[in-house]
Amino acid sequence: MKQWYEELFENYAKKYDKESFTQGTAGECDFIEKEAGSDKALAILDIGCGTGRHSIELAKRGYKVTGIDLSDSQLAEAKEKADEAGLSIRFLKHDARKLPFKKEFDLAIMICEGAFPLMETDEMNFEILKGASSSLKDNGKLIFTTLNGLFPLLHSVKEFCEKASVKGSAVYKDNTFDIMTFRDTNKTVFEDDDGNKKELECSERYYTPPEIAWLLKSAGFKKADFFGAKLGAFSRDDLLTPDDFEMLVVAEKWGP
Repeated sequence: MKQWYEELFENYAKKYDKESFTQGTAGECDFIEKEAGSDKALAILDIGCGTGRHSIELAKRGYKVTGIDLSDSQLAEAKEKADEAGLSIRFLKHDARKLPFKKEFDLAIMICEGAFPLMETDEMNFEILKGASSSLKDNGKLIFTTLNGLFPLLHSVKEFCEKASVKGSAVYKDNTFDIMTFRDTNKTVFEDDDGNKKELECSERYYTPPEIAWLLKSAGFKKADFFGAKLGAFSRDDLLTPDDFEMLVVAEKWGP
């Protein structure tokens, strides 16, 4: 049986690129490039690359990028866009929980909940972080965004999703946040690329900074910094608060 995140991305590539939350690519890549020290020699892994928006933008800037995703539809769109732009990007189908790479990359990115924290269990989410760690060279860096567990303690996820809803975009309704599991369940209503209206029962895990810090340490990272994740405007000056729906995490792997 397919999970909701597999069904969601079966035929939702062109519509996905029009969603409001995918419009901050250039600004987000500005931050990624700064964290990379503008070193074009670095090998970058884009985990849960989707339609390749970050991979393509970084490749345009001269970086060597490999993008992985579980969705054939998303990967096909990514390859088509890269070909149209005349870019050479390696796009591969892989499950983020079972990455085959061993110390091949200097930097890994995982933006806009590309994989983590969509999994059904904490153990599955942890496998994604372990895979990222194994894929990185010693002292490599991981940059990712995830849902901020501090936000639901002071705010209503249901009200936030209702206010964030934009005409023509996916709609998230009937949100229920469970304080015992820090999971939000909701019904996601959207139209696929063929205009078919679909409704999926979804469940996502919200994490607090101490939880993320412990998971990263257990996965082989020595340091983690936390920031607010503002669409298209990632910054180390934007310290994380309970008002941030998403958090931006920058982690460094242990080296020799």
